Amino acid sequence: MSAAHPMPGRHDRLPQHRSEPSLAGIRWFLAITPLPKHSRDWLGFFPSPPEERAPVTKFLLSVHVIAAIVAVGPVAVAGSAFPRYLRQAATDPGAITVLRALHRLCRAYSLLGIAVPVFGLATALQLGVLGDAWLITSIALTAAAAAVLAASILPAQRRALDLTADTEALTASRLPAKLGTSTGIFNLLWATVTVLMIIRPGSTTGA
Repeated sequence: MSAAHPMPGRHDRLPQHRSEPSLAGIRWFLAITPLPKHSRDWLGFFPSPPEERAPVTKFLLSVHVIAAIVAVGPVAVAGSAFPRYLRQAATDPGAITVLRALHRLCRAYSLLGIAVPVFGLATALQLGVLGDAWLITSIALTAAAAAVLAASILPAQRRALDLTADTEALTASRLPAKLGTSTGIFNLLWATVTVLMIIRPGSTTGA
């Protein structure tokens, strides 16, 4: 006769139950914890149905795109036109008026541009793509574009307006070339972000 297999005792089963936390217990804990509903959605334990998230996602995405067109577009155009009028300012007094208007436009719309990353991050939270490589790259490029605008383009435009009072200094200045380079880098960074937002390489999440 074959030897009988010993029946597993209570103490034999105990480590197995302790080694793997119960998902039901975690769900119960989150259910009684006073967290906002969307916080639980982001944790992934109580995902909202797609039909509930779709209207909010579409609204946030629409505002994000509109803010990008309205805010970034004028800065890119005005910033690109500034060096050309700066070269003309030495011989054309009317160009100085245009330069002041272009600088005011860049400064005002750069503040409005803050809405672009704000609504972009909100849209990413709704889509659950915050950890995607394409989005992280886009955030880094957006930060770089903002740094170029705040630290290089706007200060150089202010210095150029100060130089318009001295025709000789303006003629000898290298500010037009410097502004052209900085604005070109700014536009290239935003163009790259736009392409990444459209292509979204490696992403399987629909908009």
